[in-house]
Amino acid sequence: MSLSKPNASAATGTRNRVSPSPSSGMCVTCLDGCLGLCGVGKSALRGREALYPQPFGRVTAGSEKDYPIDFSHFNIQGSCVGAVGVEADSDKALFPAVDVSTEVGREGRKIRMKIPSFTGALGSTEIARVNWEGTAIAAAICGTILVCGENVCGMDPNAEFKNGKVTNSPELERRARIFKDWYDGCGMLLVQANVEDTRLGVPEYVINELGVEGIEIKWGQGAKDIGGEVMLPSLERALQLKSRGYIVFPDPEDPSIQESYKVGGVREFERHSRVGMVDEGAFLKEVERLRRIGAKYVTLKTGAYRPADLARAVKFASEAKIDLLTVDGAGGGTGMSPWRMMNEWGIPTVYLESLLYKFLKRLEEKGEFIPNCAIAGGIALEDQVFKAIALGSPFINAVCIGRATLTAAMVGTANSEKIKKDLGRDDGYQEALIRTFVNVEKLKKKYGKDFDKIPAATIGIYNYYDRLTTGLQQLMAGARKFRLDLIDRNDLMSLTREAAEISGIPYVMDADREEVDRILT
Repeated sequence: MSLSKPNASAATGTRNRVSPSPSSGMCVTCLDGCLGLCGVGKSALRGREALYPQPFGRVTAGSEKDYPIDFSHFNIQGSCVGAVGVEADSDKALFPAVDVSTEVGREGRKIRMKIPSFTGALGSTEIARVNWEGTAIAAAICGTILVCGENVCGMDPNAEFKNGKVTNSPELERRARIFKDWYDGCGMLLVQANVEDTRLGVPEYVINELGVEGIEIKWGQGAKDIGGEVMLPSLERALQLKSRGYIVFPDPEDPSIQESYKVGGVREFERHSRVGMVDEGAFLKEVERLRRIGAKYVTLKTGAYRPADLARAVKFASEAKIDLLTVDGAGGGTGMSPWRMMNEWGIPTVYLESLLYKFLKRLEEKGEFIPNCAIAGGIALEDQVFKAIALGSPFINAVCIGRATLTAAMVGTANSEKIKKDLGRDDGYQEALIRTFVNVEKLKKKYGKDFDKIPAATIGIYNYYDRLTTGLQQLMAGARKFRLDLIDRNDLMSLTREAAEISGIPYVMDADREEVDRILT
């Protein structure tokens, strides 16, 4: 049975005319005269444009490949005995008493988070720009980490540069200001830096001019193993981005391409980031340089690369004593990644986290520094949060949730716009908002007149995070763990022997074997 559909997907707007061949994904009978419904057919018309999910700028995309092992191949252990982290008293061991807060960072400079999940990186894509305000305010009031992704300065049409370095970026200034205006003491803003960002002097700009305290070095992500990509809708934007040093396809300076654009043959341009060249010495020097120019926190984001590269991330992060290592597995994704690449490259999240645990365990046994870690890659609901933290325990302090966070924001906005359209007037909006969104009254009570400044996207994320928190508290109470750092690998069981072999989590029929023998004898 095929694990993915290689030639037809809702993500690319392609389909089969008749039943597909399992290996190629092409229709079993390819009909002469078909206008091109499948991926191959669409490619005959639009070429490289068919690589990407559509419509660009209005969708997020995640892999549809059915990996052999994922979080569903584990179940959470429950118990009817005792409680850890709270008094074993039925009147006190209640699920609302579960503490889901966490911390990341080095000793003496910890970042406290009210919840154990934080946003994926919202970078230079249009969908990230549009949803930034709602996401930033939600992260600030929920007390968690907000990640501003790569290429924001470089993509800012109004950014100013001097000698190849950014001196002013209204868009990045807007993003930092929104978070700071709502920040209440927990969480923080991280700004990513990839090859282009570093060349443009983005870390220096955000630290010295915007007061940003955290820089995240970007090696990659789980959705793709190349640099960041976006589509540019106009020739003018393509020329601007090429002048700033980005790789742009097709070449907007080519007269033949300009002519094709004028008549609609070329409809958009691709902007690509360069791939990084990781080197231990260079990485350690860069971390030290960032700290020297004023970065209080330095973190690393790596992707679903081969095991040797994960080992490099773990070892280099240990050597540099970074504040957080985020490891992103294949299967997730929020932005503009080639569709087949998203499905067919990289180590899926469960496999990658199992390797991460083994590598960190080896360093721990040698007495080396262990950085706080977060895992990402297709995590969306509370059971997955629990399993992700347990699978890598005691090394996983938080999870990164990108695509689902944006979904909550977009649903919030869509429902707000529908309310306004249905009403056709200004009055009655607040009452309709209360009927549609739970927790509106709670937010109004806390923020008073400032509630009117909170966008519906924020309410959507706030409610979603509230659901995650409550669901996680319930799962933890059932496992009799009343504090997040008490979750461990013993709280999971593998449902298949393959999952047990990959993860080291005991197969369900072998779990608790020693304690069972003790009880029965």
